Amino acid sequence: MQPDYIVVGAGAAGCIVAARLTEDPTVNVLLIEAGGSDRNPIITMPGALPFVYQRRQLQWGFRSGPEPQLGGRTIDEKMGKVLGGSTSINAMIWNRGNPMDFDGWAADGLADWDYAHCLPYFRKLETWEGGADEWRGGDGPM
Repeated sequence: MQPDYIVVGAGAAGCIVAARLTEDPTVNVLLIEAGGSDRNPIITMPGALPFVYQRRQLQWGFRSGPEPQLGGRTIDEKMGKVLGGSTSINAMIWNRGNPMDFDGWAADGLADWDYAHCLPYFRKLETWEGGADEWRGGDGPM
């Protein structure tokens, strides 16, 4: 069977895209992930986070470029290489990003990337335990 779509990466975004595509029963989706299962005790145990970050089997080991404000040093960029991607190794932290970053991108020419334009998509994505309000979603896949 030929897939209609190929989604690369079974992190939060890839899984959500694949799930939404397959809401149409006539669509076939192939979801590809480079890593293995996230059902590893080292991932599920919060106290083992430092060990997760050291294991190349669980994360890609990316580093930033030299950071001028840090005297040219680099920063570890933790990106999960397991089912669930970075969502599986992020110590249960959810972060949308700083609204000023979005507004800065808009000021640099990406008009539809300001925070006000992105907020409805964040809300659609989220299920917040306190229920939906003007800032948070109530029935999204995350």
